[in-house]
Amino acid sequence: MSKIKRFGILTAGGDCPGLNAVIRAVAKTAISDHGMQVIGIEDGYAGLIEGRYHELNWRNVSGILAEGGTILGTSNRDNPFRYAVKNAKGEMEYQDVFDRVRKNFELAKLEALVAIGGDGTMAITQQMVDRGIKAVGIPKTIDNDLAATDVTFGFDSAVVTATEALDKLQSTAMSHHRVMIVETMGRYAGWIALYSGVAGGGDIILLPEIPYDLNRVCRRIIERNQKGRRFSIVVVSEGAKPRGGEMVVRKLIKESTDPVRLGGIGQKLADDIEEQTGIDCRVTVLGHLQRGGSPSAFDRILGTRFGAKAVELLARGEFGMMAALKGLKVEAVPIKEAVGQLRLVQPDSEVIRAAKSIGAVFGD
Repeated sequence: MSKIKRFGILTAGGDCPGLNAVIRAVAKTAISDHGMQVIGIEDGYAGLIEGRYHELNWRNVSGILAEGGTILGTSNRDNPFRYAVKNAKGEMEYQDVFDRVRKNFELAKLEALVAIGGDGTMAITQQMVDRGIKAVGIPKTIDNDLAATDVTFGFDSAVVTATEALDKLQSTAMSHHRVMIVETMGRYAGWIALYSGVAGGGDIILLPEIPYDLNRVCRRIIERNQKGRRFSIVVVSEGAKPRGGEMVVRKLIKESTDPVRLGGIGQKLADDIEEQTGIDCRVTVLGHLQRGGSPSAFDRILGTRFGAKAVELLARGEFGMMAALKGLKVEAVPIKEAVGQLRLVQPDSEVIRAAKSIGAVFGD
């Protein structure tokens, strides 16, 4: 068994429902089962770079299970191996500030680190391990695109939010005989669009993994109108693109660990459909609604299991590992298996085949 007695915990990257459930599980398990001290690092890796942290005890992690967001704060711009600073000319340049991280790590008397985040955070955490920091990971992202785990916490809550929106849009689409387009998050993976689209009765579901044919999409909408179904629900992932075309990029943030910000495909699709069919379209961009709010029961339970597993890994001295859901079991996998490639929707997956069987069109 490891002799770790004092460790840090941070949440990095985009926020999502379930982060507080994980923090709570890590802290309570460490305190009650192992007598460890838990130090909360503020605002992701920024807290390690700037030396901002505070102790977590049983009291200040109680009552946070159902809260959205993260009590520790987060950041997706502070990579200690590519830290953005302005030089004497006022120009942005990037530096390796790991020595500063190591110094603050030692000043805080930390012996290990629990990092909660997605692919960018896990990539940074693996670099930390390679530089001699004892660390374990917990997979988090609403996008569900992290390799080495079947599901990430936060995904189910985002799907619930998107499905509720689709349920509400059905009635107004029917009333006004419109095409309602809902743009979901997901970056380069279509998991949220796929699952919410199936759960919310989407007529057309467009994913990054399946470039769509606009003619096929419009033909489906016209066919529905001719059959008396004078409305259509289109669910489109922000990373979807037309066949032979490109994803719509909203902006670039150079200092971020993931500089590309997607967004706008919903409006582009609406304009294209209106031009080709003459049918009125409306667009709803769910955006950060999918990141907010109370976590679903599934995410509370999964987050709790991940947190307990992470502490178990610390206690056993299994560093460089990440908690992962494999089937029905939470297991340990090397962090390096979770980075370098994304977990994408397979176009021939069982879920897509089932959706097609009940009439959904994917634009292919």
